[in-house]
Amino acid sequence: MLDLRKKGDLFWFSRVVLITMGLLFFQTGISAQDNFTVVLDAGHGGKDPGRPAKNYVEKDIALNIVLKLGEKLNTLEDVNVVYTRKKDIFVDLKERGRIANDADADLFVSIHCNAFTNNAYGTETYVLGLHANKQNFEVAKHENSVIFLEDNYEEKYEGFDPNSPEAVIGMTLMQEEFLDQSLYLASSIQTNFRDDLKRRDRGVKQAGFVVLHQTYMPSVLIETGFITNSNEGAYLNSKKGQDKVAGAIYDAIKTYKANVDANMVVEEAPIAVITPSNVYPGVDFKVQIASGKRKLETKPYNFKGLKGVERGKIGGVYKYYYGSSSDYDKIVKLQKEARKAGFKSAFVVAFKGEERINVSEVINKSL
Repeated sequence: MLDLRKKGDLFWFSRVVLITMGLLFFQTGISAQDNFTVVLDAGHGGKDPGRPAKNYVEKDIALNIVLKLGEKLNTLEDVNVVYTRKKDIFVDLKERGRIANDADADLFVSIHCNAFTNNAYGTETYVLGLHANKQNFEVAKHENSVIFLEDNYEEKYEGFDPNSPEAVIGMTLMQEEFLDQSLYLASSIQTNFRDDLKRRDRGVKQAGFVVLHQTYMPSVLIETGFITNSNEGAYLNSKKGQDKVAGAIYDAIKTYKANVDANMVVEEAPIAVITPSNVYPGVDFKVQIASGKRKLETKPYNFKGLKGVERGKIGGVYKYYYGSSSDYDKIVKLQKEARKAGFKSAFVVAFKGEERINVSEVINKSL
């Protein structure tokens, strides 16, 4: 759990992340593409006005910033912009995630405004994670409470309680593979806010936002400032302020994409190498769907409905596997099932007894 404002919690990380992670994290599976899709999410809308403030309306400010940001991104030839909403309508959290996933987006950016007391001010950007402290949890709890406005929310979220700190434990797993990328973008956004707009930098943080949990790509939620602060509220409500905020986010996304375009990708594990017989006695193939430091129950609700998930541990990291067979063809089918369920980076691993072995070597030895 990171609270990057604190010296004890990697204070300097947010200052060096733009250099170190810019060199490293793009080697984990993101490639340059002809069409780079960014989904822009204006928080709240319709019957959900957002954070309460005397003079300003969060849903309107968020939408204005999103539309300005979209206009700027559309000036880039190879960028495709998708909106979760372009007008004042209510869109539930699952639908926002579905829009991003159906678009096979490369980035999901959710825009919001904060509220607290008249003395609070500054910007902060969140990535998905367990709340590091009560303040982070309270921000996430408010944003998540919108599910109570949705029809049949009990069925949609299977008993998820936004008021319960324990409820978000299983939410972070699928986003862990995108955490480095999300942190990189979040840090770039905060740097631009601080250096270019001279806004107070409240840091990059982690919290359990449902809207981020629904997406299968690097994702951030931006609290652009406090509309309960008279000065900051006036700035965010002005056309000039909204354009400046949109410009800072645009520059961060442009920098992120430039790093994607400039770097190569580590080759994925083989998916469909055909041998005379794809059954390998003594070899146990599995589909690795996720990994992380938190030990989770292998229940279907923690894994998008997938049944029969197994948990292993290598070093200090838990690995989660779907399926087990010496039949490589069968495992490839399960890999496709896992990816369809939302684990887009699911890949095949192989074991001989308790020892993990190289999949390519197993297959090539049989050719």
